[in-house]
Amino acid sequence: MSIMSYNGSAIVAMRGKNCVAIASDRRFGIQAQTVSMERQKIFEMAPHLYIGLSGLGTDVQTVANRLKFRLNLYTLRENRNIKPKTFMSMVANLLYERRFGPYFTEPVIAGLDPKTFEPFICNLDLIGCPMVTDDFVVAGTCTEQLYGMCESLWQPDLEPDDLFETISQALLNAVDRDAVSGWGVIVHVIEKDKITTKTLKARMD
Repeated sequence: MSIMSYNGSAIVAMRGKNCVAIASDRRFGIQAQTVSMERQKIFEMAPHLYIGLSGLGTDVQTVANRLKFRLNLYTLRENRNIKPKTFMSMVANLLYERRFGPYFTEPVIAGLDPKTFEPFICNLDLIGCPMVTDDFVVAGTCTEQLYGMCESLWQPDLEPDDLFETISQALLNAVDRDAVSGWGVIVHVIEKDKITTKTLKARMD
């Protein structure tokens, strides 16, 4: 078994009309054994900016803490909120510094620009190579199923409610076909004036 799938995870981010959504499963397991159903895999980094971290549970916590530390330094020095594209570079630098002994995590970033509120989503591999798209990005142990569901359901310029429904259905149906992820879903829909967080129940068998 790959070390990336040791704890199991499923994360997806989608772009809508003046909004973005990011969602993850809630399961934390050791291979096929489920340990917890309340695992945090999505972290708020700044207003309108979230990062989802898939992969090895210990590295997820380490990377989240190190990013928060670097982000606090940036905010103190610049005295402004970070742009999602700048944050992507920060994440890429952190991962590439450790390329010879990498953190086993693949981040997914979703956010709105603090000035223009332009939606932004991207994901990175474990040595920090970014991929920016205009539709959706996925990470985790059931990426193939997530790609299939997202390609079937996603449409351009989805309104926030439709985006929530689309990302929820895509993730819920994808994790049904993956033994090491699932057991509940958390969804964040990021809009200009508010952030909506909802926890969904999923199959528990």
